[in-house]
Amino acid sequence: MREFEDQALVHLDRVFHLALRLTRNRTEAEDLVQETYLRAFRHFDQFDPGTNCRAWLFAILRNAFLNQVKRQGREVPGLDERELERAEAELADVNGTIESPEEELLKRVVDADLVAALDQLPLIFREVVVLADVEECSYKEIARICGLPMGTVMSRLSRGRRLLRRGLEILTRERRRLGTAR
Repeated sequence: MREFEDQALVHLDRVFHLALRLTRNRTEAEDLVQETYLRAFRHFDQFDPGTNCRAWLFAILRNAFLNQVKRQGREVPGLDERELERAEAELADVNGTIESPEEELLKRVVDADLVAALDQLPLIFREVVVLADVEECSYKEIARICGLPMGTVMSRLSRGRRLLRRGLEILTRERRRLGTAR
Protein backbone atom coordinates (compact mmCIF):
# COMPACT_ATOMS: atom_id res chain seq x y z
CA MET A 1 0.00 0.00 0.00
CA ARG A 2 2.74 2.46 0.96
CA GLU A 3 4.72 1.63 -2.18
CA PHE A 4 1.65 2.31 -4.33
CA GLU A 5 1.19 5.68 -2.66
CA ASP A 6 4.86 6.58 -3.13
CA GLN A 7 5.02 5.44 -6.76
CA ALA A 8 1.57 6.16 -8.20
CA LEU A 9 -0.19 8.87 -6.25
CA VAL A 10 2.52 11.43 -6.95
CA HIS A 11 1.28 11.42 -10.57
CA LEU A 12 -2.37 12.12 -9.73
CA ASP A 13 -2.37 15.68 -11.13
CA ARG A 14 -0.71 14.61 -14.41
CA VAL A 15 -3.10 11.68 -14.80
CA PHE A 16 -6.08 13.98 -14.22
CA HIS A 17 -4.73 16.51 -16.70
CA LEU A 18 -4.42 13.83 -19.40
CA ALA A 19 -7.89 12.49 -18.60
CA LEU A 20 -9.29 15.99 -18.97
CA ARG A 21 -7.58 16.43 -22.33
CA LEU A 22 -8.95 13.11 -23.58
CA THR A 23 -12.51 13.45 -22.31
CA ARG A 24 -12.92 17.25 -22.49
CA ASN A 25 -15.27 16.91 -19.53
CA ARG A 26 -14.33 17.42 -15.88
CA THR A 27 -16.80 14.89 -14.47
CA GLU A 28 -15.83 12.21 -16.98
CA ALA A 29 -12.16 12.94 -16.32
CA GLU A 30 -12.65 12.51 -12.56
CA ASP A 31 -14.44 9.19 -13.12
CA LEU A 32 -11.72 8.08 -15.51
CA VAL A 33 -8.98 8.91 -12.98
CA GLN A 34 -10.82 6.92 -10.31
CA GLU A 35 -11.09 3.96 -12.68
CA THR A 36 -7.42 4.30 -13.60
CA TYR A 37 -6.21 4.31 -10.01
CA LEU A 38 -8.51 1.46 -9.06
CA ARG A 39 -7.10 -0.67 -11.88
CA ALA A 40 -3.56 0.40 -11.05
CA PHE A 41 -4.02 -0.53 -7.37
CA ARG A 42 -5.52 -3.91 -8.23
CA HIS A 43 -2.69 -4.71 -10.62
CA PHE A 44 0.19 -2.98 -8.89
CA ASP A 45 1.94 -6.31 -8.59
CA GLN A 46 2.36 -6.17 -12.40
CA PHE A 47 4.20 -2.85 -12.23
CA ASP A 48 7.93 -3.26 -12.71
CA PRO A 49 9.69 -1.16 -10.03
CA GLY A 50 12.29 1.12 -11.50
CA THR A 51 10.31 1.74 -14.68
CA ASN A 52 8.27 4.82 -15.47
CA CYS A 53 5.17 4.65 -13.28
CA ARG A 54 3.66 7.74 -14.92
CA ALA A 55 3.79 6.08 -18.35
CA TRP A 56 2.28 2.91 -16.85
CA LEU A 57 -0.58 4.95 -15.39
CA PHE A 58 -1.08 6.79 -18.70
CA ALA A 59 -1.40 3.43 -20.48
CA ILE A 60 -4.02 2.29 -17.96
CA LEU A 61 -5.83 5.62 -18.35
CA ARG A 62 -5.85 5.37 -22.13
CA ASN A 63 -7.19 1.80 -22.05
CA ALA A 64 -9.88 2.78 -19.55
CA PHE A 65 -10.82 5.75 -21.75
CA LEU A 66 -11.13 3.58 -24.87
CA ASN A 67 -13.24 1.06 -22.94
CA GLN A 68 -15.46 3.91 -21.77
CA VAL A 69 -15.89 5.13 -25.35
CA LYS A 70 -16.87 1.61 -26.46
CA ARG A 71 -19.35 1.21 -23.57
CA GLN A 72 -21.02 4.48 -24.55
CA GLY A 73 -21.48 3.18 -28.07
CA ARG A 74 -19.21 5.78 -29.60
CA GLU A 75 -16.73 4.85 -32.28
CA VAL A 76 -13.26 4.10 -30.97
CA PRO A 77 -10.89 6.59 -32.57
CA GLY A 78 -8.50 5.05 -35.02
CA LEU A 79 -6.36 6.15 -37.88
CA ASP A 80 -9.02 7.19 -40.33
CA GLU A 81 -7.45 8.81 -43.36
CA ARG A 82 -10.75 10.50 -44.23
CA GLU A 83 -10.80 12.10 -40.76
CA LEU A 84 -7.24 13.31 -41.30
CA GLU A 85 -8.04 14.70 -44.73
CA ARG A 86 -11.17 16.43 -43.38
CA ALA A 87 -9.24 18.03 -40.51
CA GLU A 88 -6.48 19.17 -42.83
CA ALA A 89 -9.00 20.47 -45.40
CA GLU A 90 -10.76 22.54 -42.73
CA LEU A 91 -7.47 24.22 -41.97
CA ALA A 92 -6.11 24.29 -45.54
CA ASP A 93 -7.27 27.82 -46.28
CA VAL A 94 -4.81 29.20 -43.74
CA ASN A 95 -1.89 30.88 -45.50
CA GLY A 96 1.58 30.73 -44.00
CA THR A 97 2.76 29.00 -40.89
CA ILE A 98 4.01 29.97 -37.49
CA GLU A 99 7.77 29.82 -37.67
CA SER A 100 8.36 28.81 -34.08
CA PRO A 101 5.25 27.47 -32.36
CA GLU A 102 6.79 27.68 -28.92
CA GLU A 103 7.89 31.31 -29.30
CA GLU A 104 4.66 32.33 -30.99
CA LEU A 105 2.67 30.64 -28.26
CA LEU A 106 4.55 32.45 -25.51
CA LYS A 107 4.18 35.81 -27.24
CA ARG A 108 0.62 35.85 -28.52
CA VAL A 109 -1.57 32.97 -27.40
CA VAL A 110 -3.22 32.62 -24.03
CA ASP A 111 -3.84 29.28 -22.36
CA ALA A 112 -7.51 29.32 -23.34
CA ASP A 113 -6.57 29.47 -27.02
CA LEU A 114 -4.21 26.54 -26.67
CA VAL A 115 -6.86 24.50 -24.89
CA ALA A 116 -9.39 25.39 -27.59
CA ALA A 117 -6.97 24.44 -30.36
CA LEU A 118 -6.06 21.17 -28.62
CA ASP A 119 -9.73 20.33 -28.16
CA GLN A 120 -10.30 20.76 -31.90
CA LEU A 121 -7.70 18.13 -32.76
CA PRO A 122 -9.02 14.68 -33.59
CA LEU A 123 -8.32 12.36 -30.65
CA ILE A 124 -5.70 10.29 -32.49
CA PHE A 125 -3.55 13.41 -32.81
CA ARG A 126 -4.53 15.12 -29.56
CA GLU A 127 -3.41 12.22 -27.39
CA VAL A 128 0.11 12.04 -28.86
CA VAL A 129 0.54 15.83 -28.84
CA VAL A 130 -0.51 16.01 -25.20
CA LEU A 131 1.69 13.08 -24.22
CA ALA A 132 4.72 14.51 -26.03
CA ASP A 133 4.41 18.25 -25.54
CA VAL A 134 2.49 18.57 -22.30
CA GLU A 135 3.44 15.41 -20.43
CA GLU A 136 6.94 15.31 -21.94
CA CYS A 137 6.83 11.59 -22.68
CA SER A 138 9.43 10.15 -25.02
CA TYR A 139 8.42 8.64 -28.36
CA LYS A 140 9.16 5.22 -26.91
CA GLU A 141 6.87 5.88 -23.92
CA ILE A 142 4.10 7.18 -26.19
CA ALA A 143 4.41 4.11 -28.40
CA ARG A 144 4.09 1.88 -25.35
CA ILE A 145 1.20 3.88 -23.84
CA CYS A 146 -0.79 3.97 -27.09
CA GLY A 147 0.23 0.55 -28.36
CA LEU A 148 1.55 2.03 -31.59
CA PRO A 149 4.69 1.55 -33.68
CA MET A 150 7.27 4.32 -33.20
CA GLY A 151 6.81 5.51 -36.81
CA THR A 152 3.07 5.95 -36.26
CA VAL A 153 3.74 7.99 -33.12
CA MET A 154 6.14 10.23 -35.02
CA SER A 155 3.71 10.63 -37.93
CA ARG A 156 0.73 11.43 -35.70
CA LEU A 157 2.80 13.84 -33.65
CA SER A 158 3.97 15.67 -36.76
CA ARG A 159 0.47 15.88 -38.19
CA GLY A 160 -1.01 16.79 -34.82
CA ARG A 161 1.46 19.62 -34.30
CA ARG A 162 0.79 20.90 -37.81
CA LEU A 163 -2.96 20.88 -37.16
CA LEU A 164 -2.40 22.53 -33.78
CA ARG A 165 -0.32 25.32 -35.35
CA ARG A 166 -3.00 25.90 -37.96
CA GLY A 167 -5.71 25.93 -35.32
CA LEU A 168 -3.79 28.44 -33.21
CA GLU A 169 -3.22 30.61 -36.24
CA ILE A 170 -6.92 30.57 -37.07
CA LEU A 171 -7.81 31.55 -33.50
CA THR A 172 -5.27 34.37 -33.57
CA ARG A 173 -6.56 35.67 -36.91
CA GLU A 174 -10.13 35.47 -35.66
CA ARG A 175 -9.20 37.49 -32.56
CA ARG A 176 -7.56 40.12 -34.70
CA ARG A 177 -10.55 40.25 -37.04
CA LEU A 178 -12.86 40.74 -34.08
CA GLY A 179 -10.50 43.22 -32.45
CA THR A 180 -9.98 41.06 -29.36
CA ALA A 181 -6.32 40.21 -29.81
CA ARG A 182 -4.45 40.20 -26.53
